[in-house]
Amino acid sequence: MHTTALTADLVRGALDLERTERGLLPHRLPARARAQCADPQLALAESQPAGVRLVFRTRATTVELDTLPTKRVYVGAPPRPDGVYDLLVDGRPAGSGTATGGNTLTIDMATGAAEHTPGPVATVRFTGLPDTPKDVEIWLPHNETTQLIALRTDAPVEAAADRGRKVWLHHGSSISHGSDAASPTTTWPALAAFLGGAELINLGLGGSALLDPFTARALRDTPADLISVKLGINVVNSDLMRLRAFGPAVHGFLDTIREGHPDTPLLVVSPILCPMHEDTPGPTAWDLGALSEGRLAFRAAGDPAETAAGKLTLGVVRAELERIVRERASGDDRLFHIDGRELYGDADFAELPLPDGLHPGPAAHRRIGERFARLAFGTGGAFAAGRG
Repeated sequence: MHTTALTADLVRGALDLERTERGLLPHRLPARARAQCADPQLALAESQPAGVRLVFRTRATTVELDTLPTKRVYVGAPPRPDGVYDLLVDGRPAGSGTATGGNTLTIDMATGAAEHTPGPVATVRFTGLPDTPKDVEIWLPHNETTQLIALRTDAPVEAAADRGRKVWLHHGSSISHGSDAASPTTTWPALAAFLGGAELINLGLGGSALLDPFTARALRDTPADLISVKLGINVVNSDLMRLRAFGPAVHGFLDTIREGHPDTPLLVVSPILCPMHEDTPGPTAWDLGALSEGRLAFRAAGDPAETAAGKLTLGVVRAELERIVRERASGDDRLFHIDGRELYGDADFAELPLPDGLHPGPAAHRRIGERFARLAFGTGGAFAAGRG
């Protein structure tokens, strides 16, 4: 077996690669951004490699990847399934696997306490690949922090050539991150990227799409041909700010992106339907009653009457985002808007309800991805051929 050094030219979708004592840790925010916020939720989200993949060319028939994943365990909840590694050969699905082992992060949702337990390196193995030169992609689990330890193959490996596809840079919440999707290539952004023929960089940050200036600067400084930002749900469910602060924060976020991408198609997407927060402000709280039944679920803990005092609901956020984009677009003909309910609305909720009250399940991810591809990459869309 050949052992190949894990280097930056084999990794796509990460903004930073950290050399650790054990291996290579992909990050989806640069070190400068991470240094400006000590929030453990953000640290967890950005280190989970949604959209990050190893890409190389080889004629190997067997591929082994050693990793050190970090598994999450919620006290009182059923065990979470192991993260999935998806294999693509020449752009087509060719298998999937899981890595048993790794570190464990035990989280007590009632107290907020977390305990980290070290564990062993795990191995994911793919066999039976065609004995011909081919491009191989291994998409890392979107929901498990994953250190890359070693890559072994039964034939030499080289970096894959650039396929000339447009780079799509996307930022959003846990829904964009991939919460409750079945695997890393079936999150809605990954599906939309495949359908749109784009090279994805996914900055969906679970719980952390909060209009942070350091995130805006990361978007500003990342080369991209197409950019989208899906904003609103985390601002509501964290009860982070009032209407007075929200509008200027959105303007500042977009201004910063435009500093680095003055002419790039920029698409603002408002939240998909989430009934519990349509007219009820945050914060979002764990449903401890559901937890006692062994289920993970959420509830809205705000008071609808507080909207009059400026607390945010999804309805308020959507109206504000639509207004901001409409007014800015008069001087920016490459700024666009999609109402998130066009991706997932009332009829979709009736057919494919949110399993935990907040996140779409696998079938809804597929629907959202297909609709985004049609609305954004299709004729007349923000990312249609000829733009960028």
